[in-house]
Amino acid sequence: MRPALSPALRDAADAACTASPALIAQCAVDALIDEARLSPKPALVDQRGSGAHRDLDLDTMLRSARALQPTFFAIARAASSAPPSQALREQLARIGREGEAAMMRATDGSNAHRGAIWIVGLLCAGAAMHAPGDSDAICASAAAIARHEDRYAPASATTSHGARVTQRFRVAGARGEARDGFPHARRIGLPALDDARAHGLAEADARLDALIAIIASLDDTCLLHRGGLDALDAAQRGARDVIDRGGVSTTDGRAALARLDAELLALNASPGGAADLLAATLFLDSLRRLP
Repeated sequence: MRPALSPALRDAADAACTASPALIAQCAVDALIDEARLSPKPALVDQRGSGAHRDLDLDTMLRSARALQPTFFAIARAASSAPPSQALREQLARIGREGEAAMMRATDGSNAHRGAIWIVGLLCAGAAMHAPGDSDAICASAAAIARHEDRYAPASATTSHGARVTQRFRVAGARGEARDGFPHARRIGLPALDDARAHGLAEADARLDALIAIIASLDDTCLLHRGGLDALDAAQRGARDVIDRGGVSTTDGRAALARLDAELLALNASPGGAADLLAATLFLDSLRRLP
């Protein structure tokens, strides 16, 4: 039996086979673009239209995603030479705030990907530390970074929609999801994607099934902010109905998806948190599929 590698040797082995910061950033941007274009998503921006969002459309989402390439590159480059730490957390937070400003310039002030900068950005950092196929290790390192506080965060961070909803409804939110190691991407999104592909589904249907699985489980702060518990219940109940009817590739499942879309549009609520976690799922999937 071969002896286990020491932590130092294991870290060195990981560093030797990580993807480059440029490749990590491109995978991140591609994941955001693939998520935006995926159709038909319930009450979300897609190729059909703006969903429940009056200030967003597909072109805006694509401009936002492409504007974030330098941000994801800078995050991956910073994390490639440093372990999770307070200093790294604060360096990445500064890069993320600069990326948010670039996003707002690209979208004329619309918040297209603020949540994704946090979620996918942390995963870019984790990806810079580990082999691209090791999703568990990538998520663990990203979580280790997220558990450190940002001592230089602006006061507005505690009064954001997500922060207020997290406190009011006592849910994990995006920060809790990150600190817990991205369970909705790692334990729900990726397995749903794999299962759908194993059953021969078209790629778009496989990705929609992954999104629906995330919606069915996630306490989505975007839904809670826009429609309260009624919107969250409608989304989770409707997503479970899609699953119970065989998923989006079946006639009954596609009809259930249409009903979910209509109900959320009537409530003017969209599962934006689930969309960010689908992007995270697609990012992790693209890394593990690299040659």
